[in-house]
Amino acid sequence: MKVLVVGSGGREHALCLALSRDPTVGSLACAPGNAGTAELAETFALDVNDPVAVAALAERVRADLTVIGPEAPLVAGAADELRRRRLPVFGPSAAAAQIEGSKAFAKSVMNAAGVPTADGRDHTVVEAALADLDEFGPPYVVKVDGLAAGKGVTVTGDRDAAVAAVRAALPTEGSRVVIEGYLAGPEVSLFAVVDEAGQVEPLVPAQDFKRIGDGDTGPNTGGMGAYTPLPWAPPDLVDTVLSTVVGPTVTELGHRGTPYSGLLYVGLALTATGPKVIEFNARFGDPETQSVLARLRSPLTRLLAAEPAEWSDEAAVTVVVAAAGYPAQPRLGDEIGGLAQAAAVPGVTVLHAGTKRDAAGRVVSSGGRVLGITATGTDLAAARAAAYEAVDQIRLPGAQFRTDIAAWAATPGAASSSP
Repeated sequence: MKVLVVGSGGREHALCLALSRDPTVGSLACAPGNAGTAELAETFALDVNDPVAVAALAERVRADLTVIGPEAPLVAGAADELRRRRLPVFGPSAAAAQIEGSKAFAKSVMNAAGVPTADGRDHTVVEAALADLDEFGPPYVVKVDGLAAGKGVTVTGDRDAAVAAVRAALPTEGSRVVIEGYLAGPEVSLFAVVDEAGQVEPLVPAQDFKRIGDGDTGPNTGGMGAYTPLPWAPPDLVDTVLSTVVGPTVTELGHRGTPYSGLLYVGLALTATGPKVIEFNARFGDPETQSVLARLRSPLTRLLAAEPAEWSDEAAVTVVVAAAGYPAQPRLGDEIGGLAQAAAVPGVTVLHAGTKRDAAGRVVSSGGRVLGITATGTDLAAARAAAYEAVDQIRLPGAQFRTDIAAWAATPGAASSSP
């Protein structure tokens, strides 16, 4: 079969790599792709936010399956247009993708389904939102209602910063912001594939690191690293989340006439009273996908059909290398060196994100998050050591990366406590 992957980031490179190892996949296309996906798939220019263009490309390349990576084309209706043309697609409808596209919609679904989450309210008026800030108290949680590339959430103990976030989120009439209580506890990312019949197949849990700096300091980003497995997580975590979160959410969406099909990402806080939902995404998370798929041992197409998957007992760690100035104003166009040397480290895969080849054939930075250095090992300590050994080989002017990805989880005793 021929598979078209839509997107250009590290997640899409990881998807292409897994599909390239799938014996049922004969050829790959990726649009618009990056310098890494170009080594695995035929690349096409594409406006991913144009549903008609996405579907037209799928027809043009005669794709037997289109896998939509980013959230924006899903919210724009790319999967709907593909289904309208009776073209197989992995990804939810625009209506169902509002589970990510609107924090207020997601909160409504969770409240109706009885899904454990933080108390919260959505607002279109600044004064009412500020009143809720004071009612919920610090740490203050402010969420932009719409898509924000993973950077639309402000969590702060500084009221002035929270007020500024509210005002920034409500610049025009029709804007909306969600104010909610803070969920204390370590965070977990759990993906679940949902097929059109409502069958659910979970993937292995992971943890990501959102803030730019070590020790979870600095502004939020799209994600600076991830690891799996989670030695400190409760053994029944996946079953608990399937029964209390994924099942009720899928059922509620079906009751609303917006059945869910695709990848449902559940962002959780493991609170003192059990797992509670921080957010939903309507697609594979980035960079968790890079680590999770590194452990997949069965064909990805089977998993995308919600068939049971086989997972390696190995650990996987991903460290993101970001451009100078990220996340505010990333510097683009810098040549990236050391790629071959990094890839030569045993257990390491260099996954491209914000990269492209320039007119001279050099690999240069083209986005804020440039590379995802992913390593597998017998345990987290081994995988982490390999990942950072490879990161040290990368030459990118002004490169930024965290030095503490999976550090705590890789220490002896992590399995008996939580971060």
